[in-house]
Amino acid sequence: MATEIERKFLVDLKRLGPLGNGVAMRQGFIPTADLTAVRVRLAGKLAWLTLKSANEGALRTEFEYPIPAADAEQILARMCGGKAIEKTRYLRRCGEHVWEIDVFEGANAPLVVAEIELGSEQEAFQRPEWLAGEVTGDARYYNVNLLSHPFGEWPENR
Repeated sequence: MATEIERKFLVDLKRLGPLGNGVAMRQGFIPTADLTAVRVRLAGKLAWLTLKSANEGALRTEFEYPIPAADAEQILARMCGGKAIEKTRYLRRCGEHVWEIDVFEGANAPLVVAEIELGSEQEAFQRPEWLAGEVTGDARYYNVNLLSHPFGEWPENR
């Protein structure tokens, strides 16, 4: 079984500095009957199909498989209702870890989140100065939910 332990934080853009080169991503979700998620992701010329269990805090089961980009395009168009999250992902090393910084576009702009994958829920990590509040476990920030309830449409962000 593949286990993902991930913590997610908002980013203070004033402290972040230049991001450098990122990878544009589009991802959609195939509807499921429960709290699992089936995601298709295009990142540049690469693509993956990912199966995720419901979150239990920072922990969940995840299986990810590379697929042809042309298949991902068809899955997005035919199985995800043509809806997709658009974002650019940047990587930044801090201490022993690499952070994934996602800058959302479209209806989810100006949301920026940073994620770190850990080996255990208790693993210590260096907190970069550009981190803001932690949103691990806050379902509003799950990509699958941002698709149906975009950040830019939240009442507090209007």
